[in-house]
Amino acid sequence: MIATLPMFPLELVAFPGEELALHIFEQRYKQLIEDCEDEKITFGIPAYVDKRLEYGTEMEVLKVVKKYPSGASDVICKGIRVFKLVDFYNRLHEKLYAGGTVQFIDAVQDGTILLKEKFVNLLNAFYDELDIQTPEVNIQTITTYTLSHKMGLTIEQEYALLQLTSEKNRYEFLIQHLTSIVTTLRSVNRVKDIIKLNGHFKNFDPLDFEEY
Repeated sequence: MIATLPMFPLELVAFPGEELALHIFEQRYKQLIEDCEDEKITFGIPAYVDKRLEYGTEMEVLKVVKKYPSGASDVICKGIRVFKLVDFYNRLHEKLYAGGTVQFIDAVQDGTILLKEKFVNLLNAFYDELDIQTPEVNIQTITTYTLSHKMGLTIEQEYALLQLTSEKNRYEFLIQHLTSIVTTLRSVNRVKDIIKLNGHFKNFDPLDFEEY
């Protein structure tokens, strides 16, 4: 499906289902948010990665939390679906803000319960190794996007995840990432434990050379 959306380019990756808090202060984006409220339209956040705009997420304004005397505002937005940018315009018609023609990406819901369980187990192991409380996870509702910003992915990895249309492929991508990082964390934690032992009194059995 092809559509035209107002554009709010950012140097970050927004995911479908994610709620994103934005502070709006530039005049062009004040106008964009006003149009979204008044006309009940959505907008796009194309991710600026590697000095290019190619993929992004359609967003809807959920709530304007606060408005300031300057006209700035704090808003909560939510990701809807992924798109590929076909054309980008610095100005959308007579508006102050940018726009773009997009091709929406059809999501393939082919994840399996086995992949989901393996992913959740690795996620728990990841937080255990960090000695951080695991975020509340509902295995029935969790998706590959739910905690994507909270598992040590670089922006390049997040961008690669956004481009994967298959839920199965996204689970495999995250499982591979978590397997690697959990292995690394366990090695680091073992080294930390060894270092902590140095300087402590320990019982050693001395070698008895008379037996040799």
